[in-house]
Amino acid sequence: MISNERTVSDASTLTGWYKSSFSGGGQGECLEVARGYGDVPVRDSKAPQGPALRFARDGWASFVRALNEGQIAS
Repeated sequence: MISNERTVSDASTLTGWYKSSFSGGGQGECLEVARGYGDVPVRDSKAPQGPALRFARDGWASFVRALNEGQIAS
């Protein structure tokens, strides 16, 4: 995969990854988010060397808010 302004081909090149405190239960459907960047990198926790998508902070905040308010099925 080729990196561009909205993807990183190897997410392991970024640091600061963490899982939500809501992750767990063994389903294996977890996302990780990295702190410390101007945008919000997101990757599949099962594929740490796989690609990461990069979201604008305001777009990510709107998505998380919609999840918390039940506007999007989690």
